[in-house]
Amino acid sequence: MKQIPLAIGPEPVFTFDNFLPGANEAVLAELRSLRPGASFAATVPPIFVWGQSGSGKTHVLKALAGSWQGAGLQVGWYGADTPLPWDLPAQPSLLLLDDCERFDAGQQHAAFALFVEAASDGLTIVASGSAPPVDLPVREDLRTRLGWGITFELQPLSEQDMRSALRLEAGRRGILVADDVIDYLLTRFARDLKHLMALLTRLDEFAMSTKRAVTVPLLRQMLADEGLNP
Repeated sequence: MKQIPLAIGPEPVFTFDNFLPGANEAVLAELRSLRPGASFAATVPPIFVWGQSGSGKTHVLKALAGSWQGAGLQVGWYGADTPLPWDLPAQPSLLLLDDCERFDAGQQHAAFALFVEAASDGLTIVASGSAPPVDLPVREDLRTRLGWGITFELQPLSEQDMRSALRLEAGRRGILVADDVIDYLLTRFARDLKHLMALLTRLDEFAMSTKRAVTVPLLRQMLADEGLNP
């Protein structure tokens, strides 16, 4: 009988320190430099970060949220999976809009309303999407607001950086991952770091449930059990 593992593994941690920047040093420098508006009457230009799936957009937004919350500031998070209505925190300083390309009509209306609120209260907005604002499938007034400030493209990590990221996450989970396991992940699956991290999480849980070490044969067995081609 296969044991069902309890959800006792460490939750993902999203910080600037555990984000491998690769060619994205300028993005991180800009986000780290953000400070609350000096005047509530000021209009703070937004920042828009875009890139392909798994490039780290959500990671950097969550890292930014964590750094502001750590300083005692209120952050509002609004993603495509955040149900309406989108209410502001009691004393907001930073508003984050994630996966803008997935916003439905109601969420697009709510996002535009947040921009109006931000303009009047001097709030900072940082948003993300899969494409630059000009190419997003959103209403024109929202597209204009998203593209008004600085726009950054997150560049994909190199293979070496991918390996480093997987090893960093494995070490955080306390599991030993040999080179052949990482080779298998990088050669058999799309180099989408978000997807690869999810695979690593499932592999860790599967190893705990079977009480076996993390190896390529174990990875193949997990994929076969999931109905995937190992």
